[in-house]
Amino acid sequence: MAFRKKAEFILTEQPDILIVPECEHPDKLIFKNDIANPTDLFWFGQNPNKGLGIFSYSDFKIELLSIHNPDFKYVLPLSVSNDEIEFTIFAIWAQKPKNHDCYTEQIWNAVHFYSDLLNNENIILAGDFNSSSIWDKPNRIYNHSNLVELLKNKNIYSTYHSFYNQEQGKETASTLFMHRKIDRPYHIDFCFASNNLINKITSVQIGEYENWTKYSDHKPVTVIFEI
Repeated sequence: MAFRKKAEFILTEQPDILIVPECEHPDKLIFKNDIANPTDLFWFGQNPNKGLGIFSYSDFKIELLSIHNPDFKYVLPLSVSNDEIEFTIFAIWAQKPKNHDCYTEQIWNAVHFYSDLLNNENIILAGDFNSSSIWDKPNRIYNHSNLVELLKNKNIYSTYHSFYNQEQGKETASTLFMHRKIDRPYHIDFCFASNNLINKITSVQIGEYENWTKYSDHKPVTVIFEI
């Protein structure tokens, strides 16, 4: 929350596109004079203090696709494009369903709904998935491992796991330290990309606990593609 107070720190990563869950409404985004303003942005939410923000700090323009299904409020299909290339980016902030505690269900259902769109190239799904294979329940079809397999069948793979050749649930880096406690690490934030982009990754970095904990219990995931 309070992205306006943290923008100067994440902008040191020099993002072209930035996805910020729990982001305040643009009307509240008053930055200090020495902080760069985004060149374009899209925000979605019901609570003006806590929505999903997507920001461009380059020549990319952001547009919500008309296919967006409001049943999957925080799985946003976006066209992100400049004069040279276009991506379909699904910005994600997984929400807990009303009748159980599995955050993965919303993304699972959205992936099925957007199935045809996911067959294309230049696909990215990124954000706070609030899920991990360590929380799988074998009798639950929409657990995290099954979601990863479903995306794999679409030739879409986790950038972190592909780049470092690690298994889901056995990550050596954590993206969340629950309640900012170093002894409660989890890997629940992901960037998935279609296979044509996986081959163009030059770097995947996760912020260090010591550098980022004073700003958030989540750590930034930075992925660089050589396009």
